[in-house]
Amino acid sequence: MKTLILIVASLLAASPALAISRYNSQSMSCAAARQAVLEQRAVIFRYPSKRVAGMTLYDRYVRDNRQCDSHEYAERAYIPTRDNPKCPVLACEPLPDVPFGFPRRPWIRF
Repeated sequence: MKTLILIVASLLAASPALAISRYNSQSMSCAAARQAVLEQRAVIFRYPSKRVAGMTLYDRYVRDNRQCDSHEYAERAYIPTRDNPKCPVLACEPLPDVPFGFPRRPWIRF
């Protein structure tokens, strides 16, 4: 019985991760893409690769550092949208190595 309760509890805990919205960035305007990130805090955008024909790229874009893991920070990234080939958004990147002390998470405004 305890095993069943643990399985159900772990499935319920994992369900919010499955609820992240996915969008095709090239079917949206830059303003709509940025608004989706602001409203939902984190989204996945997909778009075609510029370097490899026929390859689709996927990545998670966030509103701020709070949506990143503790060893990451939100850094400026660019995605192609319908009206802007370099629409500015934020993506989680690993913190740089610091020889002494703890790395500081920079805060970049969306």
